[in-house]
Amino acid sequence: MALNDTVLDYCERLGPGLLAEPLNALSNLAFFYVALRLWQSSRLLARGDAAHAGLAPMQAVLALLLACVGAGSLAFHTLATVWAGLLDVVFIGVFNVAYLIVFLRWVGRWKWRAAGAGGLAFVVVNQLAGQWLPTGLLNGSLLYLPAALVLVGLTGWALRAAPAAGRQMAAAAGVFGLSLLLRTLDRPLCGEWPWGLHFAWHLLNAWVLYRLATALERAPPERRPASPGNPG
Repeated sequence: MALNDTVLDYCERLGPGLLAEPLNALSNLAFFYVALRLWQSSRLLARGDAAHAGLAPMQAVLALLLACVGAGSLAFHTLATVWAGLLDVVFIGVFNVAYLIVFLRWVGRWKWRAAGAGGLAFVVVNQLAGQWLPTGLLNGSLLYLPAALVLVGLTGWALRAAPAAGRQMAAAAGVFGLSLLLRTLDRPLCGEWPWGLHFAWHLLNAWVLYRLATALERAPPERRPASPGNPG
């Protein structure tokens, strides 16, 4: 397919046009809303608890990437072109990798180099899974299986290392499972519900990504050894 070809992947879209998917398009505003909330949270961290101040720039990056996720998805559900779909997928992937790196750094206490290697390993596994898994199965939702499995693993890790953060992540993981189900049912239920269910995927995922990002605030900060000039 050419980059400017139209993609008719979702129940709500019956043809070309910027407003052919009104619910799918407007529901992306949720990503911009939670991105703003997360940005505000990062500013509060920077000005507040000194122990958590190191998390502030990481959350700010995640907030910017959340806005990019909304922008990519909005482009796809208005323009519905191949290139817009690629943009949508890329921004989601970048957010996932960034979150994994931040989690490994802040909760796992990994060094930046090791956390970056963990993010790179996820990219490789995700690419291999994209080649092995059938793209059309379960309305394409099966391609999110690697991210779902990683989320389950990170949640289990957090429940041991930072229980308060882990509990919030567990709730987010449960809602992500529901959002995957609704995404999968978008096409099969199209005859009974012509507006589709993909907009619910956007709304729930915006909440999920926000809760995953703010769960990091519940992890205890890294304890640094006191210096002679700063007895701590």
